Amino acid sequence: MRVPDLKSLQLFAAVCDAGNIKRAAQQAHIEPSAVSKRLSGLEERYGVKLLNRHRHGVSPTTAGEAVLEHTRSLMHVLQRIEADVQAFAAGVQGKVRIVASASAIAESLLDDIAEFMRNPAHQAIQVEVEEADSQGVVRAVRDGSAALGVCWDQVQARDLHHIPYRQDELVVAVPVEHPLADRQSLALIEALPYPFVGLPPSSAVTRRLDREAAEHDTMMRWRVLVSNFDAAVRVILAGLAITVLPREVMGVFADAHRLRLIPLT
Repeated sequence: MRVPDLKSLQLFAAVCDAGNIKRAAQQAHIEPSAVSKRLSGLEERYGVKLLNRHRHGVSPTTAGEAVLEHTRSLMHVLQRIEADVQAFAAGVQGKVRIVASASAIAESLLDDIAEFMRNPAHQAIQVEVEEADSQGVVRAVRDGSAALGVCWDQVQARDLHHIPYRQDELVVAVPVEHPLADRQSLALIEALPYPFVGLPPSSAVTRRLDREAAEHDTMMRWRVLVSNFDAAVRVILAGLAITVLPREVMGVFADAHRLRLIPLT
C-alpha cells in the first residue's frame, strides 16, 4: 500500500478551509498551479472527485468531506508525535494519557491531577487528559490508546481492572419556582411527566435514564439535548426543562444560580 503524500493532503485541507485554491496557495507560499496539480494527483490516486469547483471557489464533495476528516485526524496525530518527541527532548521521562467522562473532569479529576503534578517527584511526568463518553473511555483503555480511564461504573468493563475512584449521586435540578422545587426527594417516575434537557444519547446518564423510564413502561421527554453542563443549566434557567445530573457537577451551578437540587430515591 502506497502512503498518501502528506503535503498534498495538507494542501487539500488548506484549500477546503480557504474555499479557494488561489487563497490557499498564497497562505502556503506556493503557486496556485502547483496546488491544482497536487489536488488533481489526489483525485487520480483515489479515483474519485474530491472538490466541486465553482465560479468563485471550491467546496469538498461527499468523498472530499471523508478525506478531509481523515486528513485532519492524521494531522492531529502528527502534531502529537512532534509534541511528544519535543517533550522528551526537554526532559520529560514519562507520559500518562487519561480519558475521562465529562462529569469526572468537571468534578475532582483535574484537581487530583494538579496535586499529583505538584509533587516534585512527578515533575518529569506529562499527563494528558481527553474527554469521552463512558463507553468511549472503556474503548480507549481496552485498545491501549489510554493508560487510565475514569467513568461511571454502570458501563461494562469486566475485562478491565477497575477500582472505585469517587462517589456521587444523581439529583433532579429544577428552577426554584418549579412545581417540584419544594420536594425533599423524588422518585424518577414522579419527574417523568416534565420535559427534560439531557446530554448526548451516548452519555452514561442519558442511557441510564432511558433504561429506567423504559422499566416504567414510559419514555423520557427529551425537549433539548446539549453537549455540556453549561448549556443544560441555561436551558433549565430559561424554564424550558429540568434535568438529572451528578450532584457534584450541578452543585457549582446551584450555588451561582437559582437552582434546587433534589435527591433521587
